Amino acid sequence: MGKLEQIAARQDKAAGLTTSRRGFLLTAMGSALMFGFAREGKAAQLYPASATMPGNGAFEPTIWCSIGPDGTVNINVIRAEMGQHVGTALARIIADEMEADWDKVQITQVDTDPKWGLMVTGGSWSVWMTWDQFRQAGAAARSVMVEEGAKLLGTTPANCVARNGRVIAGSKSISYGDIVSKVHPTRTFTPEEMAKLPLKPASERRLIGKDVKSLDIPAKTTGSAIYGIDAKLEGMVYARPKLPPTRYGAKVVSVDETEAKKVKGYIRHIVLEDPSNTVPGWVAVIASSYPAAIRATDALKVTWTPGKTANVSEQDIIEHGRKQIADKTGGSCVFNDDGVDDAFKSAKQVFERTYTCASVLHYQLEPTNALARLQDGKWEVHCGNQWQSLFLPVIAKALQVPETDVVMRSYLLGGGFGRRLNGDYAVPAALISKALGGKAVKLILTRSDDMQFDSFRSPSIQTVRVALDEQKQPKGWEHHASAGWPTRVMAAAFMEKGADGKPYDQFAIAGADHWYDVGPMRVRALDNDLASDTFRPGWLRSVSSGWTPWAHEAFLDELAHELGKDPVDFRLSLLTAKGRNAGKAPDSVGGATRQAAVLKRLVEKCGYGKTSLPKDTAIGIATTFGQERAMPTWTAGAAQVHVDRKTGVVTCQKIWLVLDAGTIIDPDGAAAQTEGGALWGLSMALFENTEIVNGNVRDRNLNTYTPIRIADAPEIDIEFVESTEKPMGLGEPGVTTIGAAIANGVFNAVGIRLRHQPIRPADVLKGLAEKKSA
Repeated sequence: MGKLEQIAARQDKAAGLTTSRRGFLLTAMGSALMFGFAREGKAAQLYPASATMPGNGAFEPTIWCSIGPDGTVNINVIRAEMGQHVGTALARIIADEMEADWDKVQITQVDTDPKWGLMVTGGSWSVWMTWDQFRQAGAAARSVMVEEGAKLLGTTPANCVARNGRVIAGSKSISYGDIVSKVHPTRTFTPEEMAKLPLKPASERRLIGKDVKSLDIPAKTTGSAIYGIDAKLEGMVYARPKLPPTRYGAKVVSVDETEAKKVKGYIRHIVLEDPSNTVPGWVAVIASSYPAAIRATDALKVTWTPGKTANVSEQDIIEHGRKQIADKTGGSCVFNDDGVDDAFKSAKQVFERTYTCASVLHYQLEPTNALARLQDGKWEVHCGNQWQSLFLPVIAKALQVPETDVVMRSYLLGGGFGRRLNGDYAVPAALISKALGGKAVKLILTRSDDMQFDSFRSPSIQTVRVALDEQKQPKGWEHHASAGWPTRVMAAAFMEKGADGKPYDQFAIAGADHWYDVGPMRVRALDNDLASDTFRPGWLRSVSSGWTPWAHEAFLDELAHELGKDPVDFRLSLLTAKGRNAGKAPDSVGGATRQAAVLKRLVEKCGYGKTSLPKDTAIGIATTFGQERAMPTWTAGAAQVHVDRKTGVVTCQKIWLVLDAGTIIDPDGAAAQTEGGALWGLSMALFENTEIVNGNVRDRNLNTYTPIRIADAPEIDIEFVESTEKPMGLGEPGVTTIGAAIANGVFNAVGIRLRHQPIRPADVLKGLAEKKSA
């Protein structure tokens, strides 16, 4: 048995799966449950219909956890680990409710199986989506341990308490492991019974919100942790793609392998035929080693006829979006309140601004890769992935086999940031393996391949308008945003419907549907089809919430100054928490009141408007919610910036963030994710972007692509509001306020408004020159 076979066997064993049981589940349950696009209130709540006794004698009260005879508690995690310690966060929800001994808790990253339901790690959903389910699972385990422990101790459950992996009755106690080994519990629960189980009050939590060791650190420290790029199978060959000149529509005319054959280790090339249209025009080079695959691919000469977007530029896409915004008939409206048009017709003044953002690459540390083979009649795909439920069907379509004949084996991700929500890189690996008769093939993209093939953040253009009455108060609002829609391209069934009944990509407009009271609102999302014809738009950390708040928070600042009002006081006056902005249980309790609270606290922390700063130095503020309106993490951010008038260089000296994310599960992880998000927001605001040139991204490596460097990282001050409300997400919110806070800080420092991200020195110098000549 090879290394990966051993890992797979251990995963199956830890999850309580035998080969026959796995096969039964795949056959009996099919793929409908796993690949349903479950959303809020619809996430699958899966519990065994009968008792399960895993092969190691462990008690498995639900599919999410088990207790072994030695007291080991295993937590099954379907979320991808990419540096955010998601397993630790989720495990402690069950462990806390279960009253487990944390030193005996372990996690298993499971493979695809219909029983797990929706397998996705993105959108800051992991904790939010799992909270209720895992608390119930922990309560189920605890209730059984107390019931059975009481019998062994000769007393009643009412006289017992569970603490740290033991059931205690006065001076007597018994461990969970001993209970399992002596009793072999077989208690089962229906979903209805699970929902009725008593849950611990917040005051009795011993792991949630406390500092505990991360369960994945030891393996990462010793190097025993296996990432997708580490995966190996005996006898496998290596592959690298020769990428076509356009993402879509390119066709291979001829292939000359004369020079490639001179590379030692070169085996052959394959022109891929892809029924899923994920990798059209691809040619794959097969070699006995990866270095040979790299050299042979460089030597291979391929002639293509390019697709229709071979001459498209970034500016073409922006201008196409501008025309879409001007046409009032297109798109879909998230909000389309009655009275918007009348408000603008009768307005005393209409204030309008347009904002743009450049394309941004993921540039995750681990380039995309996948290993595929046919084993025992099943197609195995070994890789790190964020949305297995989305791409397993695509792989099956490409292979032209039933979905039940495909399994994705999970690995750690060397960075995701949304790139691996799109599992397109797994498709060519499977196709190459099929062309080789099911042989194990390891496909690895070089850094330059990975950047060219990236499903990056689309360039965007937004226009925000407000109608003002005679008292200069907002009486109507419009926000129009055009960008490529990743969800429409990759998961159309997942899109929501707007107020006008038309489907829209919620991840291309989230953030524009703000919580301010500005009269009737129209928030319109426009699908930039030229963008999606040119490349595959992708979800990148915070997605639209990385650029829609940049527009509306910069706009609100401009509007406040236009009206002669303090930007903070102006915002607070609009956060009335009335109507749809009042919020509702369980996800947005308090509504805009909580957004106002984080803004007030932020102002106290950073001294906005009260601190004396050097010349050309100032603080800018912004506030929003992240990532979605239905699950808001209320966020307020401030950035202290200095502008060098001679060079145009903007330096961010300090960032403050105040967030209300409800209950904080993992304080250290929450801080780390927020810090990382803030630095990403800063990077996109001042440093990094690519540009579409002749239908492809301009940058292929760090010699030209310039994300933030260590020397540019400012001091960061983060504070979380203490709360016992339902936990929200923290993967994205740190990004959301930074761009607008920096732009507003630049205005406060030197009096110029910049409406394009990233803000480059040349833009600053141009703005200063225009101001001087005005």
